[in-house]
Amino acid sequence: MKVLLSEILNQVYQQKISPDQALKRLEDFPYQDLNFAKVDHSRELRRGSPEIIYGEGKTPDELIKIGQAILKKGSNLLITRLIPEVYEKIKKKLPEGLYHEPARCLTVIKRKPQIAKGQIAVISAGTSDLPVAEEAALTCEFFGNRVDRIYDVGVAGLHRLLSHYDQMKKARVLVVVAGMEGALPSVVAGLFKAPVIAVPTSVGYGASFKGLAALLAMLNSCPGGVAVVNIDNGFGAGYLANLINQL
Repeated sequence: MKVLLSEILNQVYQQKISPDQALKRLEDFPYQDLNFAKVDHSRELRRGSPEIIYGEGKTPDELIKIGQAILKKGSNLLITRLIPEVYEKIKKKLPEGLYHEPARCLTVIKRKPQIAKGQIAVISAGTSDLPVAEEAALTCEFFGNRVDRIYDVGVAGLHRLLSHYDQMKKARVLVVVAGMEGALPSVVAGLFKAPVIAVPTSVGYGASFKGLAALLAMLNSCPGGVAVVNIDNGFGAGYLANLINQL
């Protein structure tokens, strides 16, 4: 949308189009009403990033119409929580889309984002945490960040984590994803000066209460510098990590 607005303003300035023609092209600004959804086209101007589509709970037809509306304005597209069965139903209508199955996300990059100077490390405790970790990593990359993936380094074997010490030390932001007892973010925060974004996952046995135990452990983290997002919220962690790294 930002590119489109710049183009329209330049065309009016150069008298290639009239003000009325410019208004016609901007008829869906600041948002486009699709009856079932109001697509926020001005969000990229306000926040620096386009509206992101949360895929879960939406029909294939709704996803297609919202996605096409965003792409029509020249913005990049990210759909999160998109399961393979739904992707198969929408891929013909969004042919530019690249599906990332581990992250359960679809992306369309129409304009390459500016690459941030700093590095983000996404760290997962176990292999079962990978879908959430990948959602975080892909979100960071979507916004133009370089990401180091450091997976399966939980507290059951800390020697695995320490073998990546130099790699993690270079990161400007550390996203740490863990289920079970949720101890890994505290360990990482005690080792490095970079801010830690802790992501509890719903991985664990009965008393983990589908991630609640990990969430509470992370909220009670002893080292300073730990921020906590909601259970399984890889996107939220990736978005926040991007904001910090882009400062």
